[in-house]
Amino acid sequence: MKQKIKYTDEPIGKIKIVKDFLPKPDELVFKEDTIKVTLHLSKSSIDYFKKEADKRHAHYQTMIRTLLDKYTEHYDEPKHHSAN
Repeated sequence: MKQKIKYTDEPIGKIKIVKDFLPKPDELVFKEDTIKVTLHLSKSSIDYFKKEADKRHAHYQTMIRTLLDKYTEHYDEPKHHSAN
């Protein structure tokens, strides 16, 4: 059985606000050229994407692929700098 977490009113120290750059699920449903790979993901992640894809009549694999593409686009510095 998991232990309950005890929360206290302690200072949390220095924090940094990070801009939310991840796309909303609606933005993860478009087509692009692909390469097939094998990847092991957590059941909870797959369940989430399947649920969101069903709501949008989309494919969960496409949503995951688009999420990874957006992440890559955000952190791919050479492309990121040349676009400015």
